[in-house]
Amino acid sequence: MTVMSFLAETMYACGLRISELLNIKPGDIDSKRNMLCVQNAKGKKDRLVTLSEKTINILREYYKVYRPSNYLFEGQKPGSQYTRSSFNAVLKRSAMLSGVKKNVHAHMLRHSYATHLLENGTDLRYIQTLLGHNSSKTTEIYTFVSQKSISNIVSPFDDMDI
Repeated sequence: MTVMSFLAETMYACGLRISELLNIKPGDIDSKRNMLCVQNAKGKKDRLVTLSEKTINILREYYKVYRPSNYLFEGQKPGSQYTRSSFNAVLKRSAMLSGVKKNVHAHMLRHSYATHLLENGTDLRYIQTLLGHNSSKTTEIYTFVSQKSISNIVSPFDDMDI
């Protein structure tokens, strides 16, 4: 797998902002508790994000191959941070090569994470905490995106014996 694959999978799996992703250090991962401590996230707040066993295994595989020294995802120069511009350039190129016609950007992975959680029945308050939103209003933007949830609603009329 390429570095970009690891970056994109981690970003989606944890619902991270690009700055949060690029600031991860190996010590931020607590594989015993299946948690990632996001340091100095938006608003200079720390937060915990759950890590699935699958994500932990992906990160272990990445660590074995790339052996980062400072940041988990390092740039060309050992110890330097992978850059936002490199991430965006590779993401756009990957989308283009895959035939995706939309204007793809990194934040789409975070939006997809939140939307998929909502569609799978996760309570909006939990999503708010996972995303690090202060206000529920910020998280509520995902409620209009999820058409799948609306189409699964059964009218109470259908349950009536008439």
